[in-house]
Amino acid sequence: MSDGSARPHCRSCGTALDVSLVDLGMQPISNAMRKPGQLDGPETFYPLKTFVCSACKLVQLQDFHRADELFDDDYTYFSSYSDSWLAHARAYVEMMVPRFGLGPASQVIELASNDGYLLQYFKAKGIPVLGVDPAANVAAVAEKERGIPTVVDFFGVRVAERLAADGRKADLVLGNNVIAHVPDLNDFIGGVAMVLKPEGVATFEFPHLLRMIEANYFDTIYHEHYSYISLLAIERAFARHGLAVFDVEELATHGGSLRVFLTHAVRGLAPTERLVAFRAREAAAGLDGLDAYADFAARVRAAKRNLLSLLIGLKNDGRSIVGYGAPAKGNTLLNYCGIRTDFLDYTVDRSPAKQGRFLPGTTIPVHAPERIFETRPDYVLILPWNLTDEIVGQMAAIRDWGGRFIVPLPEARVLP
Repeated sequence: MSDGSARPHCRSCGTALDVSLVDLGMQPISNAMRKPGQLDGPETFYPLKTFVCSACKLVQLQDFHRADELFDDDYTYFSSYSDSWLAHARAYVEMMVPRFGLGPASQVIELASNDGYLLQYFKAKGIPVLGVDPAANVAAVAEKERGIPTVVDFFGVRVAERLAADGRKADLVLGNNVIAHVPDLNDFIGGVAMVLKPEGVATFEFPHLLRMIEANYFDTIYHEHYSYISLLAIERAFARHGLAVFDVEELATHGGSLRVFLTHAVRGLAPTERLVAFRAREAAAGLDGLDAYADFAARVRAAKRNLLSLLIGLKNDGRSIVGYGAPAKGNTLLNYCGIRTDFLDYTVDRSPAKQGRFLPGTTIPVHAPERIFETRPDYVLILPWNLTDEIVGQMAAIRDWGGRFIVPLPEARVLP
């Protein structure tokens, strides 16, 4: 953890960081929802500034806090409240089981297993599963409601050694949207190499850096995301620990993600054609240089001005606006743009863990989705824009009174 006085160093290769990508100012922890009794108390803000490693090209934050401050017993993110995300998890299991011959004799370990949203589908097929997650309250839901055994801890070499000693090495290790959350990348990857069987396979999904830059999805930058990952950077990180990527799949999730398939490098698996093609795509985009990152900050500032111009115009016309969702990305967007209750009357979220609380920094109240049908606002700002189709489908009835949806990024627009 840095106190800001020393020059930060790359969490992957150790190179001193001196190339800034974008500075989103001082912001609170994005998932640190406020309770009613906390509103009159102090709230801590940290710098939200990203750097590009000039050596390995990993984009990352300078961290000013401990990971255990982010994933405490009051963690409010539960994966199972998104129908589309559950469908994504189910499709993954249906693909992986036949491709790698998984069955009752196999062991599947998910890192950052959350509330058992994915492992439940392996379990239903009779495949032994184990989750690892640092949030005790979320892990308790996985165990009690879905019967998913879960180790409550931060995964790394220490936990991997314990699992290996207990005979729990894995045929499949998976992690969805976890690598970006890891402050000690080498400890995490070292643990993966240790817990993976000699013939085992690991898969990791993460929002793709190139897509973030191309589409201007700057709100995916927040303090829980220590790293912003390209195929180029993550292959270099895996290689330091004897792991090699042999396949890659491009996904639509989170505005554009990658799923990488890897195994022990000593197996010598040849890269698939799509991996070779994707390496060439990143090279063509210039991700191994620095020019590709140069204009991102200017486009971020322009997106802020465009969104505020739209909202100011609507408010000046006397329109009522509320939010849908309370995702971490939404809190980055709202705090960076200075959008508070002077713009949004409230927001709603399907997760009961968030209802009755207030968004960090902006103190916008969070209600159940039914609130929208009680107040009948003119506009609904969709904060989890990656779920726009799902949300518009669920909330289509707002159009009955002429209500409309706003999508903030990549460019603020009102849906027809």
